Amino acid sequence: MKLTMAQALVRFLSVQYLERDGVEHRFIEGCFGIFGHGNLTGVGQALAQNPELLTYYQARNEQGMVHIAAGFAKMRNRLSTLACTTSIGPGATNMVTGAAAATVNRVPVLLLPGDVFASRRPDPVLQQLESPWRGDASVNDCFQPVTRYWDRIQRPDQLVPAALAAMRVLTSQADTGAVMLALPQDVQTEAFEYPAEFFEHRVWHAGRPLPEAAALDRAATVIRDSKRPLIVSGGGVIYSEATDALRRLVKRTGIPVGETQAGKGSLPFDHPGALGAIGATGTLAANRVAAEADVVIGVGTRYSDFTTASKTGFQNPGVRFININVSESDSHKLAGLALTGDARAALEALDVRLEGWTVDARYRKRCEELRAEWDREVSRLYSLGHGPLAAQSEVLGAVNELSGAKDVVVCAAGSMPGDLHKLWRTRDAKGYHVEYGYSTMGYEIAGGLGVKLADPEREVYVMVGDGSYLMMAQEIVTSIQERLKLTVVLVDNEGFASIGGLSRSKGMAGFGTRYRYRSDGSLGDDGAHKNGEQLPVDLALNAQGLGAHVIRALNMEELRDALVAAKTIDRTVVIHIPVDRYEGVPSYDSWWEVPVAEVSESAEGKKAREEHERGMARRRWLI
Repeated sequence: MKLTMAQALVRFLSVQYLERDGVEHRFIEGCFGIFGHGNLTGVGQALAQNPELLTYYQARNEQGMVHIAAGFAKMRNRLSTLACTTSIGPGATNMVTGAAAATVNRVPVLLLPGDVFASRRPDPVLQQLESPWRGDASVNDCFQPVTRYWDRIQRPDQLVPAALAAMRVLTSQADTGAVMLALPQDVQTEAFEYPAEFFEHRVWHAGRPLPEAAALDRAATVIRDSKRPLIVSGGGVIYSEATDALRRLVKRTGIPVGETQAGKGSLPFDHPGALGAIGATGTLAANRVAAEADVVIGVGTRYSDFTTASKTGFQNPGVRFININVSESDSHKLAGLALTGDARAALEALDVRLEGWTVDARYRKRCEELRAEWDREVSRLYSLGHGPLAAQSEVLGAVNELSGAKDVVVCAAGSMPGDLHKLWRTRDAKGYHVEYGYSTMGYEIAGGLGVKLADPEREVYVMVGDGSYLMMAQEIVTSIQERLKLTVVLVDNEGFASIGGLSRSKGMAGFGTRYRYRSDGSLGDDGAHKNGEQLPVDLALNAQGLGAHVIRALNMEELRDALVAAKTIDRTVVIHIPVDRYEGVPSYDSWWEVPVAEVSESAEGKKAREEHERGMARRRWLI
């Protein structure tokens, strides 16, 4: 079949499917794009000529559309995703942050940026980066560290092996992430006689590989010999759809569960085995149990520093790790006994080997008491009655209580992800969607749109601070255009409250984290801002200008009324509420390593260094 390279690519993507457990999922469900001279007459022409092959979606920002695709893929448990096409130059490089976030979070997205002419005859073309030492250099080279597969199609026939290689990585449960095919703008329009079989219905298989039987036997022996075992449930439990297997294992053995950010929702909050969040943003229940645990069973977790509390969370001198992960590199972390395989299959196999064994009744009772204590703490923080401005925890509590069991909360950066991790009472495995692997400011609204596109029947609540809102609010317009309603709760603390709190804890007095003028008109530190003039910024008015229905809430009563009213409105709603930037949620028996200057002229800086050194003394090698 004679087609241009771009036409062949679109046709190929339209017939790719991923099968798991006998169910086929169309893998590339559409293509977001912003057109320029580098992709308009290539990929753009192919999408316009055959709109029945791939649905085209228009975005407002290239980074935003990658976040939409990532949110979509995460909501679909990585069984489907979206493609993103851009022009060359800044249109392409705007996708770098989104690519990094997708790769860090192990979420598949396909990036199709235009590239400079392969022929080089018109060099340097508009937006081309020239290099005196390399003739084929392009800004798209900067994607190589942040993608799991990268290729540049220099001839139309190269598309066949490159597209197949790209699909192999995208559909791999172990290797997935952002994948890039850089498309020189002249090659996109060049024709080639492609083999017909390239366009046949192709099904990729997502299997459920089992760890070696001998390794499973060793793991079962270690668990049976333990006194205080703990499961750390990561995102792999949810992606593998292993939540039911986890519940069965926990119900029968009594092993308690702490959840990572990506794994939150593995158990409903009121499950008897659920200790809640673990690590630097963990609950007192999970962190106290973790400190004493003699065996830690990590399932689908990559053990980030937030999960291990910078390797201070597991203090038992004899602690051992058993790691279930489809990624071999993750299964070997912390010198663990590696069970490399699918989370659901491995949990089921372990459950069989642990038949007849349960944790000690005293240990079970201890975990139940800690669970009850934590539940009381959440209730306290949800109903502080703080004033005159509300506390952030109260805002989260109102949204939690007034949202439905199947609704989804979306967040990404600042202090809210940590507070949500601790406090949010999850009721559904897909009801908690927080991007915290890359902690990308600006992900929230775009990622929320991807969630809504993936599952339109669910209500989506986007929790976003003013700092993240200012970085990327444009996709509100896309939500209006696509008739995909979001309820955005814009929590305004007049600055970067999360880093402000960290700054104050490290003796920095919140330097550079609040949006106010100093008396000389320049932007200064937090201390100087306290009595400074407020900036003339109205984010609610901005959201209204982007097409959202805006409700201003000045207190908790008005917020609750606004959340109820939002349910009756058929387009994206933005609820703006100011909060007290200094009223935060405490940490619970945890630490996070952020370096502090060894030499400081301030008393606060010296004190922070002393506290830092006390934290460092608790670090473990875990090897």
